[in-house]
Amino acid sequence: MYLKRPAGGLAFCLFYLASCFTNKYVLSVLKFTYPTLFQGWQTLVGGLLLHVSWKLGWVEINLCSRSEILSWLPASVLFVGIIYAGSRALSRLPIPVFLTVHNAAEVITCGFQKFVQKEQTSHLKVCSVLFLLVAAVCLPLCDTQFDPNGYLWALIHLICVGAYKVFHKLWKPSSLSDLDQQYINYVFSVVLLASASHPAGDLFSALDFPFLYFYRFHSSCCASGLLGFFLMLHTVKLKSSTTSGQYAAWSFLAKVITASLSPLFFVMTANVLTISCFVISGAGEALLVYTERTGT
Repeated sequence: MYLKRPAGGLAFCLFYLASCFTNKYVLSVLKFTYPTLFQGWQTLVGGLLLHVSWKLGWVEINLCSRSEILSWLPASVLFVGIIYAGSRALSRLPIPVFLTVHNAAEVITCGFQKFVQKEQTSHLKVCSVLFLLVAAVCLPLCDTQFDPNGYLWALIHLICVGAYKVFHKLWKPSSLSDLDQQYINYVFSVVLLASASHPAGDLFSALDFPFLYFYRFHSSCCASGLLGFFLMLHTVKLKSSTTSGQYAAWSFLAKVITASLSPLFFVMTANVLTISCFVISGAGEALLVYTERTGT
């Protein structure tokens, strides 16, 4: 079966959907477009909750080797790029568009394996990656709501995601667990984003935000921090309790559900060509799931 561990997988899908929708609401509906503050808040909440969970013995974190922590910092830089550019892109692009571009990050990973590491890559996997690439390239040409800045940030997000995956594959030390890595990412992100909030102009610009003192803004920001943390925990748990193919299947299902439901809650204009791009991207990711599952 592709979808084992239904309870954990369904919880992952639920938190993925809720987190994505909450972020989209804050960024696009409330228009809180100050990513150093918004992402800084989310990583601060995630870092504090992970630290408390560690101290209470609910999770295990081992940060003994300073050299391994320092060796992971390049990945933390890419992590900041992922969340910052992702926030910029999601504030301007519909969720299905954002996910279609996001999926194309697999092109970087596959290209690195094939052309740099000279690994054998099946024709089916190459075909699936080409589907993802074609969908991401053609989508801006077909998009009736084309936003050049949104697609630019989505491209930067895509590059950071692909580079993060490549770095993770190349990274040698194995003593840092996924939670260790995420803890370092959180701490580094909070420090970097807090330091950048003033030079970027977000710190004082946010004082003019019209919903700054509204309950729905406060509750949405609290929800985004909590949901992001629980999504991270369920992602780590699902990865550790399933095979890579099973995790890929759950991730694919979460994206399909999120993209399918998003037009019911957020304004989006689509035509036959844009929908075709979504379908091609979905088919490409489905093929990737199949190759992960079968090892082809």
